[in-house]
Amino acid sequence: MPRAAAMPRPANQRDTGLDDAELRERLAYTWGRRPGIVGWLSTVDHKEIGRRYIATAFVFLALGGLLAASIRLQLARPEAHVVGPDLYNQIFTTHGSNMMFLFAVPVMQAFSLYLVPLMVGNRNIAFGRLGAYSYWMFLAGGIFLWVSFLLDIGPDVGWFAYVPLSGPQYGIGKRPDVWAQMITFTEVASMAAAVQTIVTVFKHRAPGMKLTEMPLFVWAMLVTAFMIIFAMPAVMIASTSLILDRLVGTHFFNPSEGGSALLFQHLFWFFGHPEVYIIFIPGTGMVSAIVETFARRPVFGHIAMIISLVATGMLAFGLWVHHMFATGLPELGASFFTIMSMTIAIPSGLQIFCWLTTLFTGTPVIRTPLLFIFGFFFIFVLGGMTGVMVASIPIDLQVHDTFFVVAHFHYVLIGGAVFPLIGATYYWFPKITGRMMSERLGTWNFWLAFIGFNVAFFPMHILGMLGMPRRVYTYQHDVGWEGLNLTSSIGALILAASFALFFFNMWRSARTGALAGPNPWGAGTLEWLAESPPLPHNFDQIPVVTHATPLWAERESLPIVSGISVNKREILVTSLTDARPEIREASPDSSIWPLIAAIATTVAFIASIFSPWAVVWGGALVGVTLIGWFWPKTIQEDLE
Repeated sequence: MPRAAAMPRPANQRDTGLDDAELRERLAYTWGRRPGIVGWLSTVDHKEIGRRYIATAFVFLALGGLLAASIRLQLARPEAHVVGPDLYNQIFTTHGSNMMFLFAVPVMQAFSLYLVPLMVGNRNIAFGRLGAYSYWMFLAGGIFLWVSFLLDIGPDVGWFAYVPLSGPQYGIGKRPDVWAQMITFTEVASMAAAVQTIVTVFKHRAPGMKLTEMPLFVWAMLVTAFMIIFAMPAVMIASTSLILDRLVGTHFFNPSEGGSALLFQHLFWFFGHPEVYIIFIPGTGMVSAIVETFARRPVFGHIAMIISLVATGMLAFGLWVHHMFATGLPELGASFFTIMSMTIAIPSGLQIFCWLTTLFTGTPVIRTPLLFIFGFFFIFVLGGMTGVMVASIPIDLQVHDTFFVVAHFHYVLIGGAVFPLIGATYYWFPKITGRMMSERLGTWNFWLAFIGFNVAFFPMHILGMLGMPRRVYTYQHDVGWEGLNLTSSIGALILAASFALFFFNMWRSARTGALAGPNPWGAGTLEWLAESPPLPHNFDQIPVVTHATPLWAERESLPIVSGISVNKREILVTSLTDARPEIREASPDSSIWPLIAAIATTVAFIASIFSPWAVVWGGALVGVTLIGWFWPKTIQEDLE
């Protein structure tokens, strides 16, 4: 049973009777994983799971980039024959689905799984086994999509799979079912990780870390987690209903039988537009962490930034219908969503002014992570401006489903999320690996990415204004699009070179990069208190926090918490708002059952697109694995 946690003591007082070396060795043994392949498969360490998530998401980024390159090769010249129309449909559908569901959202949650426990000063994330299950489900969903694509049964109905194109009348074969079930895989994984983030942030912060003093990255991931919980069930309902229409003859989206094709769009975009901010908001947290560190001062307007993050998360749920302006909605309703679509620019603009003020009033140190943030400012502001344009109904009706929209959302998503993500990778790479990435290669990486991106996507605005529609696999010579498409394809080649250099820099630096030390950037948040890379238990002593940037505020060593066992896995539970110590609770040991449960769930999900009986038998199989997962163990209470 958990016992009341002791109050903090000064750093030079310990109740373990161990010196520093013995304490570290004992904790490393207690929190370390088993040796061998079984230990690797059964670990529940948030850092190992986070590293796997990040690495897997970057693999999917590279694969999605290859598909994007094939799209640009096909469109570089009119009437090209690089790929045929059927394969092209699979390529752009798999590209979009891969980038949105297998890269953009998972990679942000991967950084959350790795960093949030370190940034709030605890030894592991809440529900460690759930994190392991989340990763295996994410991996299974990605393999399912890509194996289907390689077997020529990849989805071909767009990353949004509109009915009736994806319905039983036109979606022949299993291609739409692959898309629908891939959605289920990734959303289960995302919601599991979101639950972990919420509980960790609310109940496992270091003593003294009030909600108002949490790092802005942690706030961003908390808002994102809540958005995932509220948004993703909608798309799971849409994909499940689509499977039911196709497999068992329901009529959710069949107008001739009382269903509604627009219902699918409402369900999808109720998730789909918040998803843009599910991707963007973590990027803002990364920007705050990097700007703060390299400006050498806390972010200006900390409370205003928190309010902006929460406001953005809430307003994001009032925008979805601007994707449906061309469907003939009532004018009053469309006007409401126009207003909301413009209003959401206010909190985003407030954050940009706070970051610029932080840099202006600080003493900026220019390093590669900050270069990518400068690129973020330029690209995201342009994307936001075109976003306000398409929020206007008359403009939207002119450019709807043209390359103008393709340019807009790539400016928002790559500028608003991928540029901060690359900067964050350079920033936290020494913490994750213990080695620094090359600054010289990083500078080249930035300029290739910045130039390549703008050359690739800015011409698409003009193509859209000239009437080039989305999702066409070729075009004729006499329409006047060839020059801009060729320019865009050349830019895509430069952008691809920047990512190749980025991956090469990571690979080389992980092997031969300069040793980093615990805090190579001189940052102020708690993750830099840990070793680089962190030990299995994160911290030898749980710190007491009195400031949003504790490593800057405490010129000497931080106070610590006493009374936590070194012989068994325990984490501290604190109060919701003020992070006062309440109890200690056991952190789960390593277990192979999350992997077995994920395998059982995978079998049930894939089989269910062939037979509805798979839900019954697959559910029973999953239930058996959950019994093993939660089977109680006899716990010997430490009575010292």
